[in-house]
Amino acid sequence: MTDQPTNSAADAMEGIDETVRAELTSLRESIDNIDAAVVHMLAERFKATQRVGRLKAEHKLPPADPTREREQIARLRELAAGAHLDPVFAEKFLNFIIAEVIRHHEAIAAEPPTS
Repeated sequence: MTDQPTNSAADAMEGIDETVRAELTSLRESIDNIDAAVVHMLAERFKATQRVGRLKAEHKLPPADPTREREQIARLRELAAGAHLDPVFAEKFLNFIIAEVIRHHEAIAAEPPTS
């Protein structure tokens, strides 16, 4: 037995037609670019939600807003359907983000006042 993987990515590419390999590489580069854009968009979104969290904390508002969350989920499901993306997946993705935002808002609310 060996500790080395038996089927590395390089091994998997051996024997693949060069045209297919080039197209696969191009598609993967596009995916990498999209992933980078998603990360940057999420960073911007979280900057905005941090500001919301500070505003809520200053005015003693609750970290969660179930009505807003339901509206956002419905809106995102509709956008997903229009974009031919599974609305269930989109809802799961947004629920994950919402949970993280609420966690941030709770942490902000727990911070001592800065005045």
